[in-house]
Amino acid sequence: MGKIILVLILTSSFLFSFEMDYNKDTISLVRKMKVYKYPKWASKIELTNGKKLFFVSPKSMMEFYHQPGKWFDIGVKSEKDFKDILVTDFKTGLLVKAKGAFFIYGSNITSPAGDDLVTFDSYAAAEEFSKQHNGKRILGFKEVSPALIRLINGRI
Repeated sequence: MGKIILVLILTSSFLFSFEMDYNKDTISLVRKMKVYKYPKWASKIELTNGKKLFFVSPKSMMEFYHQPGKWFDIGVKSEKDFKDILVTDFKTGLLVKAKGAFFIYGSNITSPAGDDLVTFDSYAAAEEFSKQHNGKRILGFKEVSPALIRLINGRI
């Protein structure tokens, strides 16, 4: 019985895992940097039309998410155009759904895009990192506002 449960757990984790399928030529949509150079920060949005958009940081991904019309050639018209929004867990390197992740604002760790949001799959890991790196707040996806992204980008 134990073997069956283990097989089910391994199978389900494989079926529901995500892949950061960029290559050495993949360029970040917002920052125009090579994504493979920054695996701890990589983020991705998969659209319902099959397009995959890559970002060198969660901040860059959120910048696109909140203002997709700024990149009108991508063709995002509403929230329904987003299939998956994914971020890399800073500690484990695993790809996780952004809407369930925790974002640390104000830490002393910067991304290739400068001041940024450090992401974690669990609140406990985010809290531990935040204490070690002077994080100011731990936020859920919906709490990351366009105003916060402008502030982090130095546009306020």
